[in-house]
Amino acid sequence: MPTTCAVVFDLDDTLYAERAYAMSGFAAVAEAFADRFGTPADVAAQMIRLFDTEHRGQVFDELCRLSGVTPDPTLIQEMVDAYRSHVPRIELHPDADAAIDRLAGRSRLALISDGPLVMQEAKVVALGVRSRIELVVLTDQWGRSFWKPHPRAFEHIQDQFGVEGPSCTYIADNAKKDFIAPRALGWRTIQIKRPDGIYASHPPAPGGTPDHCVSSLDEIDDLIT
Repeated sequence: MPTTCAVVFDLDDTLYAERAYAMSGFAAVAEAFADRFGTPADVAAQMIRLFDTEHRGQVFDELCRLSGVTPDPTLIQEMVDAYRSHVPRIELHPDADAAIDRLAGRSRLALISDGPLVMQEAKVVALGVRSRIELVVLTDQWGRSFWKPHPRAFEHIQDQFGVEGPSCTYIADNAKKDFIAPRALGWRTIQIKRPDGIYASHPPAPGGTPDHCVSSLDEIDDLIT
């Protein structure tokens, strides 16, 4: 097999802990709405507890219910906006930081990430990856319909780098959506399963079973050569 020419990373729970972003966002929301909900530290802790329950997708609505606050749509949207637009306090996983340094001299590096554009851009800035990863592709620039598993981001990287198929490797965490498109294009695929990964236990989608699974990016070198 040829040496990989392009190594492409996912962002959330691949290069940094997505849970850390949620904690950072909840702290920001708690501060912004302290007049409605009370002591920010207590409110942020309550949101983190809700994040670990079946209410993960409705944390703000449930917080309102528990606090005796009417969860009207305007308030919920304001909370969502505060969460998405905050300056995140996040950092790269040590193995991700090391992998970027290690691979930069031998492969072209890219990143693909889904999610609301303002939120993902803030993460990219906070992590400082634009200066270290050659091509950053935030799929929401084209609209939500182009989030993974849509192939557009992967095809865009092929076009930009002039590579295809087994010359490309994609490393990501969520087997439910991440590997369908790159596998269809003939890419190599590696799933990173971190102990605190939000999607680590999700079964792969049909056609989306990764070629390899690792628990650390320290393990990937032999899989991409």
